Formats: sequence, C-alpha cells, structure tokens
Amino acid sequence: MSLSFLDLPIVLAPMGGASTLELVAAVSNAGGFGILPCAYSTPEQITTQVSQLRRATRRPFGVNLFVESRPSVVDAHDVARAHDRLRAYREELGIVHTPQPAVPPDHYRGQIDAVLKARPDVFTFTFGIPDRDTLTRFRDLGIFTIGTATTVDEAVALADAGVDGLFAQGSEAGAHRGTFLAPVEASLIGTLALVPQVVDATHLPVFAAGGIGDGRAVAAVLALGAVAAAIGTSFLLAAESGIAVAYRNALRSKRSTDTVLTRAFSGRTARGMANRLTQELRDPDDIAPYPFQNAITRDIRTAAGEQGRSDFLSLWAGQAAKLAKEAPAADIVAELMQEAQARAECVTETLLASSSLLGRKNRQYELRKDPIRAIVFRRPST
Repeated sequence: MSLSFLDLPIVLAPMGGASTLELVAAVSNAGGFGILPCAYSTPEQITTQVSQLRRATRRPFGVNLFVESRPSVVDAHDVARAHDRLRAYREELGIVHTPQPAVPPDHYRGQIDAVLKARPDVFTFTFGIPDRDTLTRFRDLGIFTIGTATTVDEAVALADAGVDGLFAQGSEAGAHRGTFLAPVEASLIGTLALVPQVVDATHLPVFAAGGIGDGRAVAAVLALGAVAAAIGTSFLLAAESGIAVAYRNALRSKRSTDTVLTRAFSGRTARGMANRLTQELRDPDDIAPYPFQNAITRDIRTAAGEQGRSDFLSLWAGQAAKLAKEAPAADIVAELMQEAQARAECVTETLLASSSLLGRKNRQYELRKDPIRAIVFRRPST
C-alpha cells in the first residue's frame, strides 16, 4: 500500500488522555498525521469519536488500539493485595477505599469491528499482532496497518504477519513499551540503534519513535531510513493537549529530565516522570498485572488530577521531554519541519564538502543535494 496519507514526515503518536480530538485534528490539518488513541474506548465511543474527528478535519488520520493481551490466569489474591497496597494513598487523597473495582470488559473484538466500520486511513496497534483474519479484513478495505516493534525480532514477526508499516519504538519513548516477544529488559534498544536495523530487516516503511523532541531528531531518523517521525511528548504542552494542569506544571519543571520505567500505574512497563508513586511502588508483589493494576489505580489518578497532585499521576513522558514547547499544535508541526530543514541543509553541506575532498576517483561517495532535501520537505497537498 502507498504512503499517500503522509504529507509531512510528522506523526502524532497516540497518547491516551493527551491526544484529544482537537489535537489529532490540529496535527492533521497542519500537514502532519494524527492518530486517535482508542484503546480504552468502547466500540460505540470509537464510532462517535471518528465521526467527530471527520467533522474537525478532512485530512487523513489513524486509529490506535491495544491488541488483546490479558493474562489467561490471574491470582485473585495478588490483585487484592495490590489493591490494598493503595489504601494509604486513597486516605491521603480523601477518597474512599472501596472494594476492588471490576476490570472493564474486554471490548477488543468489538473495537476491531468499530474501526473497520469507521474506515480510517490507517489502523495502528500496540502490544502484539492481530490475527491474520483481522489484518486481512483491514487490507481488503484498503486500510494501511502499522504495528509496534521494540526489537528487530518483533519487527520481523510483524512483517511476516503482513503489516504495511512499522513503528520502531526506541527505549527513549514515553508511555507504554510496546514489547510483546522479549522481556522488557531485553528490548530497551535506543532509537538510533533500532531504526536502521528494522529498516534493513523488513524493508517496510518505518516510523521512528522515541526521544524525537525537535526537528534535529526528525532529520536524524529520516537519515536512518525512517519515512517519518512519530512524536508524542513534544505535543504534550500543545494548546490542544488534554493533560491535567499538574501534569503540565511537571513538564515545565526540572522534573521533566528525570524519567523512569515503571509498572506502578497500569501493570505494564511505561516511561514517565519520576514521582512518589513510581518510587514507592517498585516491589513486583505490590503491582497487579495489566489491566488489573490500571483499574485499581484509576480512582487515585482521577483524584490526583482534580487535586493537582502530580505525585500520584501517571506523568508519561519520553527522555526528550525537556524539549517540549507550549504552542498551538500547528506551530509545533511548523517548527519541527523548519528545524529539520535547517539541520538537513547543514548536514548535506557538510557531506558535500567532505565528498569533494575525496577526489573524483571516489565517485561513489559523491552526493546529490536535491534527493536528500526532497526526503525531508514533503509539503502538504492543498
């Protein structure tokens, strides 16, 4: 399938809570490519959200889901212990320590049907690989599919399954790690190392993710062979972002330079700014598996947002969080492209100058300037 949906090499990574309809539309309207996070949405909500998004933009956009991956066996005592471990935090926040909440029903199959019915330009997914029948249904409708890989082995598995493109998620990335084959500890490969290996191993369009905080990084991942940069953290302070005030304040502070990997909030490993909960909930015995931990911490996160308590919020952020700027999303897209252009021109001039020193006998090292520039400056169609 073609990359006709991609004008500028800027993709808004799907971020639950932060990626509002307004933010997704704003990025797409600016020539980038917005992705709507629907992992926690019911099928009915997906239908409504996609309809609303189509009223906000006429440009292409994608939808993201989590692949069904609940543990087949869960020890109820482990979940109860993890829930009780949170009692003191609820008391501190002034909320009732209710009986263990029910885990939301698994809507995955219904979500898939809703996305197929909505027919976005692109379907992206995380935490595994949909079955072949599901991927075939998307392919038959002409919907471009993109899976998430944190290792070369995962990328190859996704390619063998028939996906159209790949997110190569480096260890610098904020929020959940998309790992599904290897232990998380074995999948912490940086973006600079991961992207070219995935490009070479799969020959599929690769969307680089992780630590891409400005236009310099955009130019860098394009040079590595990616077709676009998937960026999340740099849009967290956008005017259209849906994060809480306390979250914004944390990003504005020195805390944005201190990110950690934690399972404290959802039961899945994710990168976010360090706070009290990430420091105190480190013992694996205190944390239930996903999605149970996500369910039992929801009331704490909600109350913390309402009370401005960032020490109890899941402050997802990548390692380039300090580079995030406060501006409308369209301005962020424009600045990313301007910075990428400036850096690409600088690098090209350096390489051309170096090439000339090699002499005419080494013509294989001669570079053409225009092709390099064309990769970076794909203008939005009108």
